[in-house]
Amino acid sequence: MDDQKSIAAASAQGEPGRPAEQALDLIARVVAAIELTPLVAVHSVDRAGRVRFWNHTCAQLYGVAAEQALGQPLLQLLRPQQRAAEHAAALEQVWQSGRPSPARDWQVRSAAGRQLWVYSSMFPVYRGGELQQIFSMDIDVTARRREEGALLSVGANFRQMFDKSSDAILVIERDRIAELNPAALALFDCADAGRMLGKSLADFSPLRQDGGALSAQAGLAMAQQAHRLGNWRYDWRYTSCGGRPFWAEVLLTSITLDHEFLFYAVVRDISARKQAEQRLYLAAQVFENSRDAILLADRLPSVIAVNQAYSATTGRGPAEMVGQALDGERVGIEDAELFRQIWGEMSELGHWQGEIWAQRRGGERYPAWLSLAAIADQQGAVANYMLILSDISERKRSEETTRHLAEHDFLTDLPNRVLLLDRLSLSLTAARRNHSMLAILFLDLDRFKHINDTLGHHVGDLLLKEVAARLVKCVRAVDTVSRQGGDEFVIILADIGGIDQAAHVAASVLQSITQTYELEQHRLDVTTSIGISIFPDDGADIETLVKNADLAMYHAKEGGRNRFQFFNAEMNAQIVERVAFENGLRCALREGQFELEFQPEIDVASGATVGAEALIRWRHPQLGRLLPERFIGVAEDCGLMVAIGNWVLREACRQARRWQEEGRPLVVAVNISLAQLVQNNLPHSVAEALQVSGLAPGLLELELTEAIIMRQGGAASAKLQALRALGVGLTIDDFGTGYSRLGHLRDYPVDKLKIDRSFMADLASEPGDAAVATAIIGVARSLKLIVVAEGVETAAQLQFLRHHGCDRYQGRYIAPAALESAPQSASLDGAAPMNGAASLDGAAPPPQPPPRADGAEGPAA
Repeated sequence: MDDQKSIAAASAQGEPGRPAEQALDLIARVVAAIELTPLVAVHSVDRAGRVRFWNHTCAQLYGVAAEQALGQPLLQLLRPQQRAAEHAAALEQVWQSGRPSPARDWQVRSAAGRQLWVYSSMFPVYRGGELQQIFSMDIDVTARRREEGALLSVGANFRQMFDKSSDAILVIERDRIAELNPAALALFDCADAGRMLGKSLADFSPLRQDGGALSAQAGLAMAQQAHRLGNWRYDWRYTSCGGRPFWAEVLLTSITLDHEFLFYAVVRDISARKQAEQRLYLAAQVFENSRDAILLADRLPSVIAVNQAYSATTGRGPAEMVGQALDGERVGIEDAELFRQIWGEMSELGHWQGEIWAQRRGGERYPAWLSLAAIADQQGAVANYMLILSDISERKRSEETTRHLAEHDFLTDLPNRVLLLDRLSLSLTAARRNHSMLAILFLDLDRFKHINDTLGHHVGDLLLKEVAARLVKCVRAVDTVSRQGGDEFVIILADIGGIDQAAHVAASVLQSITQTYELEQHRLDVTTSIGISIFPDDGADIETLVKNADLAMYHAKEGGRNRFQFFNAEMNAQIVERVAFENGLRCALREGQFELEFQPEIDVASGATVGAEALIRWRHPQLGRLLPERFIGVAEDCGLMVAIGNWVLREACRQARRWQEEGRPLVVAVNISLAQLVQNNLPHSVAEALQVSGLAPGLLELELTEAIIMRQGGAASAKLQALRALGVGLTIDDFGTGYSRLGHLRDYPVDKLKIDRSFMADLASEPGDAAVATAIIGVARSLKLIVVAEGVETAAQLQFLRHHGCDRYQGRYIAPAALESAPQSASLDGAAPMNGAASLDGAAPPPQPPPRADGAEGPAA
């Protein structure tokens, strides 16, 4: 603007070095910089009071454009609304003294009608050594002044509320009463504020509160809670200035004022409420007119009261009971150990109820319903115990008329196991007498647990009801359909003409059960597996017939589900063998019948043996050397996998340590089962095996199949991280068979991938297998993982792996270089060489011969 140029010129004409000229030069530059500032409104006036400068912010703030303001008297554009004379005097003082005025707030009205508060500073500007203009720099503080006004109004309102509130209000500063309102004086019966100011609230409390805590300490705890949470509400006992005790509800609020912490306490007299609560509390416990026998005890526990019904029911009156220790004899429970168990459960849970046999004082025994409950005080501590004893003799007699409820399933209303056994006994008796046949069908719904887990037990219950209704329609009136529990049903077909009749009913049941179910908004397709036993061919008594039908059902499930299966002797032989295997496995663990073999892991590039996989064998006393597929399934079912897996882990570490001491350090790989991974102490077992053997963690690898990791879901990553923290290596075995997302690999701290042997068998004839193997190698290399191929049997397969960049391999085909580098101690006693064999999970092929020097296959091991 022109004025800016004139100011700059005036600065150039002044004598250099003088303070005014330096200021002028500085202002010239500042004015140029703030012409468009959005924060500061800058304007100037000459000695005649006319506007010489008006920046963009002035135009916005005051609603007057620069071209309209320049040359106009300032008082026409901005008129002070308060202290106008003071504003004119301040301006005149600048003209007279030639010095800037202190910044102050002014209320002005613009020519556009805006009423504003501005924070304004006035500066003199010289030209040629003479004062020519006064610049004003204004900042809009209207919002701030409004807030200050609001705060003043709020403060006045608060003061009125403070003075006129019916609740006692006190301000606590440094644990001392700094201020209080008239209601507080009235509540504490104090004639003047001087009796309370400077004292602590604890000074107006009894020495101890009802819970036994010292008032001073408890009050400090309440203040700490209020300070931590912002405010805290609690009940408190006070004593007035006149010595009157009363109960109060206190709301203690922590506030900050001038950087100091204060407490704002609102105290309300609740003595009347407390008295009413106490009366109701005692009345609820005593319940003198109740028809049930009620006993009250203190926390010791000692009997403090019994009602009339208790005396009438037990024959023990107040004179005999009150003041005595509460024990089973006084309750009427003859078995002291039973009463201790009941009391222990009640103490743990806070309540207990159940049916017992009690004894009256005269020796008469009667069925009773006993309820025990702990009653807490205001602080949550147990203060009393309540015992309610109800004579249920009449109810027991009435239960005889409701036998149906006891003999039928509550959900499906079918006969339960009790009624089933009764009817089966009658049917067997009739079949023996008439020399007829009888069939038992044992049904189990396939994958019912999945329905419960995914759709909820409500849908599962609806399904069971519908299945029950369909089963009843498939049989005759003389037959019995029973629900055994869960998703198991049993059907008794009485007096059948032959097994074909049983097969016909089973087929009808299958057809009926497999029809689509519409349960609320769900459409379900369900199948069932049925086992059938026939009297007298498959058993002559109830237990045998039911067991054999159950066994046949198990085989129906193994055979693919959604089918029925008749019992036969071979099934029983399999069960006998399975039981023998289970006992044999336990004996094998005790007597050391297991041994290890090791399959070498060979570097593709060099042909050197770089590691070995530990493989378990069972040297059975009668059956000889057994492979895992013969016994691992039994071990999983009977819960021995963790013990067997830990044995393999320890023995493999010991063998690897022996190799290391022989100067041939090899990494030993151990397969981990699902049972081991599920347990929480697997990292401890691994650490213990390393410590006992003295093996370095880097020489141990743990192999987990892709399927095992997928079954663990989101928990797998954390468990693998815990194992990796021990320093051992981790390998995903049988990769490519589990259908997991490749993206999951980034979540697992693994070092190796093993290509499943199924992809190696048909590399030449199955392009798809070759493509999968190539893709797995590529994925492993991109993630910087070592990739190992299993089941390599030919030189052509090895050449394929070498061509596509596979790192290592295992299998029958072993290069001569691997023979030279492989240690010859492998089994538990160190006598057997390395050879290919089945892994711990039973997934590997049958035992293989040891490698020959020419790489050909030797005789079967």
